[in-house]
Amino acid sequence: MKQILIGAAFAAGFAVPGVAQEVTLGRFFGACEDAGTDTKASVGEACIIQSIINAASAGIDGVTVETLPTDWGNYYDQIKAAYAGGTPPDVHVMHRHRVPEFAGLGALAELSDDLAAAGIDPDDWAPAARDAVSFDGGIYGVPMDFHANLWHVNMDLMAEAGLVEDGKPVLPSSPEELLKHAQMVKEATGQDYLAADFAQFPIGVRLVLALMWQQGANIFDGDTATINDAAALNAVTAITQLFDADLADPQLNYADSQQAFLNGEAAVLVNGTWVVDLYDAEAAKAETGLNDYYAADFPTLFDQGATWADSHMWAIPASLKANDPETFGAALKVLAFINDHNIDWARTGHMAVRTSVLESADYAALPHRDEYATTASIARDTPPSERYGAIQDVLNRELQAIWLTDKPVETALADAEAEVQDLLDR
Repeated sequence: MKQILIGAAFAAGFAVPGVAQEVTLGRFFGACEDAGTDTKASVGEACIIQSIINAASAGIDGVTVETLPTDWGNYYDQIKAAYAGGTPPDVHVMHRHRVPEFAGLGALAELSDDLAAAGIDPDDWAPAARDAVSFDGGIYGVPMDFHANLWHVNMDLMAEAGLVEDGKPVLPSSPEELLKHAQMVKEATGQDYLAADFAQFPIGVRLVLALMWQQGANIFDGDTATINDAAALNAVTAITQLFDADLADPQLNYADSQQAFLNGEAAVLVNGTWVVDLYDAEAAKAETGLNDYYAADFPTLFDQGATWADSHMWAIPASLKANDPETFGAALKVLAFINDHNIDWARTGHMAVRTSVLESADYAALPHRDEYATTASIARDTPPSERYGAIQDVLNRELQAIWLTDKPVETALADAEAEVQDLLDR
């Protein structure tokens, strides 16, 4: 609960000397209770972000930070409920694709005139990072990363299948070659070729989107849904051919797909940049089935390179800026601290957003970074939409109906297009 400033000092809007200003911070990324404050020793998303937050709470004079961790799966439902109830966190994480929805409703504080005084230099942000936090000419957050889907590779399984050359994995360049490589892995090792979360979170959606973008297509064009077409059929078929041949398991959720990869039961895991640091650490353990780990760019199976990507950012509610200048100032200090520790967050595997960090020797020395150096140039996402979350939910439901209940592909794509069109028409 926030410290209450009392007496005339409170009435005048001045802080009470010696009383720390508490800032509540909402985030996902998972829980880490023993993160400590060493931002360079923690491992994995949850512990790295919590170590940065803990260090901010310990290091910013006159400010303490209370973390409000939530589950990734229902995070936005909780944030929306908090806004509706008038109790949003003073600072909260969000994705670039949610900016039109929240900023469009006036929920987020516009920060253009506040950044410099807080010690944040937006000119140091990469152009795409600044674009990620911008809406209708304003800046509505501080970017923290670019993240994208990679192909995480078990090099031992690939080597057994003869799919390693010059120390690099040989990745497919067409749907036909994808099937061939998968069969080679199964015959040589008895293991699946590809694992991913097809049954829970929208990892499968992102996989299909990437393959559509590789064909120059998208799921909507302006206000018109464009899902029930040849590009989507090609993308889905490239995946379902693996299920049909028992070369991938469509029933894996996020945790199970990750565990299968770490157990050495899949040659490739489709997952994001956020796990590179974790998998590198796991591969170093003798008891882990993954021993030789490689983080590869998403392969081009069609005409042009493309992979799903997004950006994490930190935002402040507009109501805080308007009604509580002391807490708003403290919240800006927290954002500045996180911005200053961009290199520490990049240890997760995420791509940094500050040019000064991207060009640094420390960034270049991060593990596996050179293995997916092309990812930034092929990063894609759908056009901005206030309906992004609902559109993604529709696609996830219909794609899961294809590979979990054998719903005909054409029927599922037609149903998805109709529902998305209805969302775009609202």
